[in-house]
Amino acid sequence: MQKIYSPAYRVRRAYATALRVTFSYLWLGWMRRLRGRRWYERRIGPLHIRNAERVKKTILELKGLFIKVGQLLSIMSNFLPEAFQKPLEALQDRMPAQPYEAVRKRILEELGKTPEELFAFFNPEPIATASIGQAHRARLHDGTEVVVKVQHYGIEGVAAVDLDIIQRLTKLGAWFFDIKGMDYLYTQIRKMIEEELDFDNEARAMTQIAAQLSGESKIKIPFVHPEYSTGRVMTTTFHAGVKITETEQLDAWGIERRELLGRLFQAWCQMVFRDGYYHADPHPGNLLVEPDGTLVLLDFGATATLPPNMREGITELIEAAVKNNQEEMIDACRKIGLIADGPDAERMAKRMINAMRNFIQNEVEFEGLNFRDIKVNPFNNSLADLIRDIGFRGISSTVQVPKEYVLLNRTITLLLGISNSLDPGFNPLEVVRPFMRDYILKKQGGSLGYIRNVAKRTLMGAISLPDEVQRTLRKVRAGDTEVRQPDTERAAKLIAKSLRKLSYAVLAAALTGAGAYAHATGLYEAARYAWIGAACLGVLAVWR
Repeated sequence: MQKIYSPAYRVRRAYATALRVTFSYLWLGWMRRLRGRRWYERRIGPLHIRNAERVKKTILELKGLFIKVGQLLSIMSNFLPEAFQKPLEALQDRMPAQPYEAVRKRILEELGKTPEELFAFFNPEPIATASIGQAHRARLHDGTEVVVKVQHYGIEGVAAVDLDIIQRLTKLGAWFFDIKGMDYLYTQIRKMIEEELDFDNEARAMTQIAAQLSGESKIKIPFVHPEYSTGRVMTTTFHAGVKITETEQLDAWGIERRELLGRLFQAWCQMVFRDGYYHADPHPGNLLVEPDGTLVLLDFGATATLPPNMREGITELIEAAVKNNQEEMIDACRKIGLIADGPDAERMAKRMINAMRNFIQNEVEFEGLNFRDIKVNPFNNSLADLIRDIGFRGISSTVQVPKEYVLLNRTITLLLGISNSLDPGFNPLEVVRPFMRDYILKKQGGSLGYIRNVAKRTLMGAISLPDEVQRTLRKVRAGDTEVRQPDTERAAKLIAKSLRKLSYAVLAAALTGAGAYAHATGLYEAARYAWIGAACLGVLAVWR
């Protein structure tokens, strides 16, 4: 067994790096008290870079699940200093291939026969190698060309050791630096890795998503051959093609890049918004293009479902952001699972949302309709100031990152990267917008249901306000507060009457805004109903 697969060596190497990184920060923090804040700020950035390289070097040496963890941590960037992100993003999910004898042994144990007995041809040299397994070309006895994906022999033991090390390190870091949320981080990473180790789960995902996308033109998903597949070996039909980012070959084949991107985003919008179950790792190596322009989706080890709370929360968050309602934005984020429990977390979340709103409204420059036209100063802005102010501990104790959000964020990031590589002028919003509009309206029961729900929430808020005022004044009258007001009953009636009149005007304004939104999105009939309702309420308000 190689030294890097020895549990004792992996533990020593991981702990040595962790302690070295930890004590470098402790020393700098201690020296800050002696040398001052400016001295500290000049040195913290370079220290982040040195420690990021130390972590990267250890991950590349140990390989195994540490490469997966490094990639996931680069996505979950709220837990890490910014300097750590680029080195971890650069990690390649590669490692030296296992010898053919180990592959042969794994196939024999899983399928009961050797590769030579199962296949008419089996290439002992892998076409791809990753941290969990490797893939080989083969041919069935009926002539079908296939790819056999085989988990590394002994990866179960390595995974158990690595997950144990990672759990101990997260607990140690959380205790040492008094950081909340690290246990949650570990559980999310463990779930994603355990799912990727289960090839049965991947086979089910391929079959389900193939059915979902059966109506999409020129989209293919390899067929899984169940008689040659188990939880650790999976055989799928081979597809010839090139990575989607090999633009020279695409141009030589005469493939229109913008049309290809349109089909790519169309497929993912279908999965995310309509089906709620999607491929969550669309990096270029998992997207092949055949000579006729057919897009082939590979490697379904990472898939995700948008659970009901997240689907509803995203819709509510969009509505709250449009209305600029901070309380509803907090509630929506909590429903999604992005905010930790407790009043301190909620107060911190309010500060973060206010900073985000100011950042988007006042500090982001939109020079066009494409993502490449967005300009922002990455270091001098209110959002960066807030992050520096509340620090790593404040963020980690406020924000928690569900596995589903991590995978959705990774999916969006990878798709935008591909879009920028193939055609910087392509605007993904043109494809996403109709799906997003249908998604929101579907959750609200159609366009009329959307208007009805907006009107209902506005009316309930307006009607309940006078009652709350009366309850408050009754408490004042009963002496439950320090304030004394002898004529509270009359004051309550006057306030209630005024606010009831105001409620008609507020509701009319809400219907007018809903009508404008419906008209802007092409829902002309819904807009007409909204404006008629607004006019009736306006007349009623004047009459009362």
